[in-house]
Amino acid sequence: MGNLLCCVKVDQSTVAIKERFGKFDEVLEPGCHCLPWCLGSQLAGHLTLRLQQLDVRCETKTKDNVFVNVVASVQYRALAEKANDAFYKLSNPRTQIQAYVFDVIRASVPKLDLDDAFEQKNDIAKAVEDELEKAMSAYGYEIVQTLIVDIEPDEHVKRAMNEINAAARMRVAANEKAEAEKIIQIKRAEGEAESKYLSGVGIARQRQAIVDGLRDSVLGFSVNVPGTTAKDVLDMVLITQYFDTMKEIGAASKSSSVFIPHGPGAVRDITTQIRDGLLQASQHHE
Repeated sequence: MGNLLCCVKVDQSTVAIKERFGKFDEVLEPGCHCLPWCLGSQLAGHLTLRLQQLDVRCETKTKDNVFVNVVASVQYRALAEKANDAFYKLSNPRTQIQAYVFDVIRASVPKLDLDDAFEQKNDIAKAVEDELEKAMSAYGYEIVQTLIVDIEPDEHVKRAMNEINAAARMRVAANEKAEAEKIIQIKRAEGEAESKYLSGVGIARQRQAIVDGLRDSVLGFSVNVPGTTAKDVLDMVLITQYFDTMKEIGAASKSSSVFIPHGPGAVRDITTQIRDGLLQASQHHE
């Protein structure tokens, strides 16, 4: 019906190419336009101005001889002011863009090692975008943005990389565990040293208290009981401690059996042995 009435409709975000007797005449903006076909005017076609995206997968090789698939995403659109160039100069803009992407990627990635390729994805994308912008602007297209969305090495290479990373992390974990055990052992040794030191201080104080107590007892007993000597008092103290020890051994429920000589003369023998030991120790220190 529109052709019969010489009217055409152009949708939003779209332009139409008008020809007159087969020659480009003008670009029709969105809306309704009169197209007198009887005067040689005709509609050559439509051109969308919407943003389009093209995903390109390119296989190439890195500098360290690893084959990878590089996936690039190109966002582009036709320019309204150059619609006649975009319509007439290129029959298939997607194929043209894909060819430029292949060319730039296969020229950039082989200069990089695999690890560097992952780190320099933005540089590769910038190189692709600059080359496309320079080439496609002459055909009436604008390159909005170019992204390197993925770099996929071979499955065996990815597995090897994961094993390398896992081994490195296990090595770090082993070192950390060893350092932790080292710290624990050092702290334990410091604690034992401090415990032994405090135990030694306690034993020294205990012995000092025993000596002070014995001295006070000997002096007090000598004063209160005339005619006794310090030797007599010390013998009595030793005998008292001997019977206290026998009492504690007998009262303990889980004590082992101890066989010692016991009788009227045993106490005197024990006293003599203790005194002789003290005298020998004193002579040794002198």
